[in-house]
Amino acid sequence: MVGSAWGVGEVLWTMIWFTLLFIWIWIAISVLMDVFRSHDLGGVAKFLWVVFIFVVPFLGVFVYLIARGHKMSQHAQQDAEAMEAARRNYIRDAVGGAASPAAELERLATLKQQGVIDEAEFQRLKSQVVGG
Repeated sequence: MVGSAWGVGEVLWTMIWFTLLFIWIWIAISVLMDVFRSHDLGGVAKFLWVVFIFVVPFLGVFVYLIARGHKMSQHAQQDAEAMEAARRNYIRDAVGGAASPAAELERLATLKQQGVIDEAEFQRLKSQVVGG
């Protein structure tokens, strides 16, 4: 019976080893994802990194983290910014793409300041924005 063969310490060590295994898998997958989303690496370089990681997993991942670890955070930040921009565009499109009245007035004031429209045109467009 398993319960009588394993003591509390063995169960604890098994849980620690499984936790470390899952952390290792997570780090390895994160490194592989970063290899493939790196736009500054060419196809051959990506291939060599993947082969290195699969042939010598621990050494490959640790060397990648040392050599290109700083790029991982930059790639994650770029991906987060791209996702945020896509989310904002989706929300803007879902709402109908209409700009807020304040943003429209600001745009009109900029056009007037640049000399694209005159005072009469500004007042007419302003009354349309404010009046609906």
